[in-house]
Amino acid sequence: MLRELVSRFSSTIAARRASVRKNFNVPVKVCFAPENDGVKQPRSWDDAFLSGETTDVSRTGIGFAVSAIRIRDRYLVGQERLLNVELDLSGTKVRMQVRGRRYEKVGIHISTEKYLVGAEIISVDEADKRAYEHFLAHGHKSSGNLAAAFELGAE
Repeated sequence: MLRELVSRFSSTIAARRASVRKNFNVPVKVCFAPENDGVKQPRSWDDAFLSGETTDVSRTGIGFAVSAIRIRDRYLVGQERLLNVELDLSGTKVRMQVRGRRYEKVGIHISTEKYLVGAEIISVDEADKRAYEHFLAHGHKSSGNLAAAFELGAE
């Protein structure tokens, strides 16, 4: 009885520490954030990127699936490398900077092979943060009104 009570209490505390993940599949575009290491890198979102889709989102992180774990010769996860991510939330583009924390290769055949990447959100500008939090709270059901709500200053 006591063991069961302690177990429930521990799981409740653990659940409150972690952000709630919501399973949303929205288009995502991933590229490397510029580094100040003297090496010339693409500066545009369109120069070198991967497209994919999110698998889950939360206030503190996102999970996304992409077709490769590298862009050119650089891995998405590791070496504390920052990534620029652009989410397409029904016509509203939300940009954020994330750090890849883990990845997993999934798929049963080379033609369906993908990589699931778990990333921690490092920074988001204020307007994008409001749009992202609105999406987390309301999901797809109000995403058509997302741009209009922010133009009017409503939430």
